Amino acid sequence: MVEEFELALLADNGVSSRRATIGYRVYQALRQAIVRARFKPGHLLSEAEIARQLGVSRQPVREAFIKLAELGLVEIRPQRGTQVLLISRKEVENARFIREAIEVAVVRRAAEMAMPEDVKALRELVDRQAAAGDHPEQAHFLALDDSFHQMISRIVECENAWRVAEDLKVQMDRVRFLSLANATPVETIVSQHTAIVDAIEAGSGDAAEAAMRLHLTEVLHSLPGIAEAHAEFFVP
Repeated sequence: MVEEFELALLADNGVSSRRATIGYRVYQALRQAIVRARFKPGHLLSEAEIARQLGVSRQPVREAFIKLAELGLVEIRPQRGTQVLLISRKEVENARFIREAIEVAVVRRAAEMAMPEDVKALRELVDRQAAAGDHPEQAHFLALDDSFHQMISRIVECENAWRVAEDLKVQMDRVRFLSLANATPVETIVSQHTAIVDAIEAGSGDAAEAAMRLHLTEVLHSLPGIAEAHAEFFVP
């Protein structure tokens, strides 16, 4: 359905005009639909149909499919259509491992570079997550989570690190959207984010690194249960 896609979904996210092209918006809309399980594994995506629904030419849709294939979200099968792929537990684990390497390095530098106003901004994000309650709306809560990690990259003036991590974590996001309730409890995430901010404020690279490592291992604890509860979404 057309309403499943939001070509303006980036309007309030501070995305530069360079990135907010029609092609990029189509890619983000399709990626979002897959991550949020609107398009489930096995779903066949028609280039022509998607273009018709979105009111765009087929070229940006074709380009979006290629990017989605590079992320392991779809498989492009000539003459047969583009199919949404199952979630691979191994790919989730590999992505988490690489993301950890990036974000640990970033947070260690943030502990050296953060100014008081940076710490204040991080705490405000944590407070907003805490205010979301025990059963928050998934998209809103996870957007706040992303903003927290992105802000740390901004503190060290290396947003490219976040862009790489953002692509890496797409399979992790599929898992989180399947079952936020069965993933890490909200209070645990808030507590872990608070520990990261405390370490940054204290200027302790070691503590910041340790807190980030602990935080990014949480998905490993919830993954087996989610995979069992939603077996139809995962590679056997």
